[in-house]
Amino acid sequence: MKRLLKEWEGAIMSGISYMIPTVIGGALVVGVPQLIGMCFGYGDLSKFAKSSGFFHMLYQINQVGWIGIGLVNLVIGGYIAYALGDKPALGAGFIGGQLATNNQLGFIGAIVAGLIAGYVARWCRKIKVPDKWNSAIELIIMPLLTVGSVALFVGVVLTPPLAWINNGLTSWVKFMVEQKTNAILLAAIMGGMIGVDLGGPVNKAAWGVGNFFFIEGIYQPCLYTNIAICAIPMGYAIMSFIWPRNRFSSELLEMGHNNLIMGTFGITEGAIPFMMKAPQLIIVNIIGGALGSATGAFLGVKSHIPPLGGLPGILTADNIIAYLAGILVCAIFIAIAAPLIADFTDQNSTGKESMSDDDIELNIQ
Repeated sequence: MKRLLKEWEGAIMSGISYMIPTVIGGALVVGVPQLIGMCFGYGDLSKFAKSSGFFHMLYQINQVGWIGIGLVNLVIGGYIAYALGDKPALGAGFIGGQLATNNQLGFIGAIVAGLIAGYVARWCRKIKVPDKWNSAIELIIMPLLTVGSVALFVGVVLTPPLAWINNGLTSWVKFMVEQKTNAILLAAIMGGMIGVDLGGPVNKAAWGVGNFFFIEGIYQPCLYTNIAICAIPMGYAIMSFIWPRNRFSSELLEMGHNNLIMGTFGITEGAIPFMMKAPQLIIVNIIGGALGSATGAFLGVKSHIPPLGGLPGILTADNIIAYLAGILVCAIFIAIAAPLIADFTDQNSTGKESMSDDDIELNIQ
């Protein structure tokens, strides 16, 4: 069972990794025209849908972004299936993901569709036939069974319960966001998860949840994670400027300075070298992320358009003070607390080679 759950986790994380550029690209192409329109006093571009000229062009670009966001379930379903069943599962996963969107099954439906398509494709590889029939298996039998299984199990059998679960989960998150106390708790949990492994599965799970509800038009959870994603590396950047230089090795001091850029664009992996030096910093990261996101929620951070990540998120936040305050609370806490519990000098070195910027795999969120 543990092996199966590990396999599911890997497949789902693969789907999320392919989903990231889709949702980011869609959000940017939605948000930038919206911001330009707002500069001219037009908060709703839909009024230019049937007109012509500059604002009609902004509307058209804006709609392309929404198309990208609408493909998120399709991408998730397809690449979960691909991770399990390789290329023969890809088409059925795409179809299952789009089915999830059409039937309001949400990301849960897309995940289930991807798992079904992937495992059916894997099973089809075990079918033994004479060599002359191999092409028929790949071109006819596998597409029939993978797509047919998705149609039967997701489209017919699972649609009512999955729709009920997805709608119930969406309503629950909406309720938590609307109730301030619950919103602060939700924000603290999501912000803390961002700090656990800095781009790893727990971090991605929190980020993914925020963006799954982003698709449903609920933007606050995404804002909660965006605050922590930006603020954690920013905390190590501030730390490298406010503490004496002799508190850091030359490599970590440089990495701290580089985290100004990492934090600005929401790259939590910038904090990894510090946690590698002192693993106990995971506690500081979790507390800092939770404090920052909870502060944003307490002050009422929200957005009526798809939010951008990092410091550019200021442009899409309705309550800029809340967004900035959340980032500052987390960053300042980390900047003060981290050097108090960790030694960032070359003393007590374990003899391992120091990590350079080239050793870090960046994953922009």
